[in-house]
Amino acid sequence: MAEAQVPRQPHAFALWREAQDTRIRSPLGGIYYLLAWLLTWAFSNDPAALVLPGVIGIALFALLLALRLLHRLPQEQSNDSLSRWLNLHWSLILITALSWGAAHALAQHHPLFSSSAIIATLSTIAFSTALAFNFAMRKKRALLALLLIYLPGLLTLALAWREQYALLITLSFYLSYLLLALNRSHREYHNTLKLELQLLDQQERLEHLSCTDSLTQLGNRYQFNSLFPVMVANAQRQSQPLSLVLLDIDFFKRINDEYGHACGDSCLSDFAERMRQNFRRDSDALLRLGGEEFGILMPNTPLEQARLLAEQFRLELEREGFNVPGAILPLTTSLGVGCYDMRRDGSAESFFKRVDDALYQAKAAGRNRLEQA
Repeated sequence: MAEAQVPRQPHAFALWREAQDTRIRSPLGGIYYLLAWLLTWAFSNDPAALVLPGVIGIALFALLLALRLLHRLPQEQSNDSLSRWLNLHWSLILITALSWGAAHALAQHHPLFSSSAIIATLSTIAFSTALAFNFAMRKKRALLALLLIYLPGLLTLALAWREQYALLITLSFYLSYLLLALNRSHREYHNTLKLELQLLDQQERLEHLSCTDSLTQLGNRYQFNSLFPVMVANAQRQSQPLSLVLLDIDFFKRINDEYGHACGDSCLSDFAERMRQNFRRDSDALLRLGGEEFGILMPNTPLEQARLLAEQFRLELEREGFNVPGAILPLTTSLGVGCYDMRRDGSAESFFKRVDDALYQAKAAGRNRLEQA
């Protein structure tokens, strides 16, 4: 999944991360279960006499390996689909664990496996160790898988404890270590997960700061430069209207000079708030392009609708003015409005220039007016 598609919500990210880790770690284990059984059978006392269990074991572990490899992550990685995928994949892991536990018990119990029982035991140790360290995301499921791998062999050894007590005690002690290791791995995995979530949160905050004007909390020029070409390309591809409104506060320098920069900043913030109140659609992108210049990107909006909204904003701004202590200052804006036209605009830059030229026509014609590009 691309970085832009990584879930940002904690629960969704935890599911996504677990699914990714499970997908990466699972196939390798499936291969070694098959290899371990091949070695256990091939180095038994009489492989020819054990053809039936040998072939059944090979077929079983090959099938489980194939199912792991074929069980790919869903394309639509929603919480529900990832949960279903994880539940099914854990079922394969648990069935594999039970199958190996039974194979180990058979190798310990059947006299014709006496020469290769040590291979099965060493493989059990290896598989249970890998499970404790690599699949600790779900502690209860990992514990169940660990017991399914380990206990059948231990029970078989316990039945012959007079001859196998040394191995039985050693494996029991090692199982206690694995249980502690599983608990520790589970904590470490989730601590790492928390750290990743913190990093994602910090990244999201930095991205927000890099795309947001700190004074007005509108999008900034950087965000405009990122959004504008994409919206133009979408308008071309989908044959949908895209309108652009450019606004410039009239005589803003006079407010700064006569009332100070603090009043100027307050004026910019108030202007941005008026924009938010007038252009309320979630699809509209409201931006401060620099100084006293602002812009509004309006996807799926024909020119006439954009012109009416922009003119309504201009009239309300002219009527209400800008409040300062003890007075109401006149506050007006000049606007250029245009809609993307493939016949007239060869690129996003030419579309912007056309609307920007309309803005300057409005300023040259006396300000406090709207010009249509």
